[in-house]
Amino acid sequence: MDGAAVSMVHEGVSRGTFGASGDDGRRLDEYQFTFGEGPCLDAVSHRRSVLAPDLDAPTETRWPLFSDAALHDGVRAVFALPIMITSACVGALDLFRAEPGGWRGEQAAGAALAARLASQPLLDLLTADLTGDEQSRPDEWATVTAADMDRVEVYQATGILIAQLDVDAAEAAVRLRAHAMATGQTASEVGIAIIERRLFLDRDGGRGDPAGGPA
Repeated sequence: MDGAAVSMVHEGVSRGTFGASGDDGRRLDEYQFTFGEGPCLDAVSHRRSVLAPDLDAPTETRWPLFSDAALHDGVRAVFALPIMITSACVGALDLFRAEPGGWRGEQAAGAALAARLASQPLLDLLTADLTGDEQSRPDEWATVTAADMDRVEVYQATGILIAQLDVDAAEAAVRLRAHAMATGQTASEVGIAIIERRLFLDRDGGRGDPAGGPA
């Protein structure tokens, strides 16, 4: 994926962009609320994933204003997943890509995990807002920057490792971070390499064949 954003929606009202992987992701997220249409809003409204593998396809007519703006910015594919807290939908995770096409099963699993994990910080913020207690808001979430969205790549890569290595989420996260420490990279850099299939971690904790199988 080339970009990501997390939108907050409470009681049907947009609370804005919670975080984005960069200015492009934030702008694409804001288009949806400006035009009142887009995959994020549909994901929240219908409480299900909304996939748009090619915004430029003749059959893609769901969001004409959003699609035109996204295409102008070089985005061809958008995937939106609802962020649920119990039975309530509190937002959506949007993933953007410059190239058209669907996603593989492992990518879908990683995105689903990222959407689930994103529910906790959103719950923290909503709880603080509803109670009026600023002290109940964790310090690390008080100011959200583009760096916070590095977690999305890490979560998505963790989901890929779960599927590839047949391990649980905790073990997958440990392996990802261990490789980052061993190679002097950030967890986000390793996560992106896994997502883009430039890096494959084998079951023994080593580096495998980037093509997608153990060396």
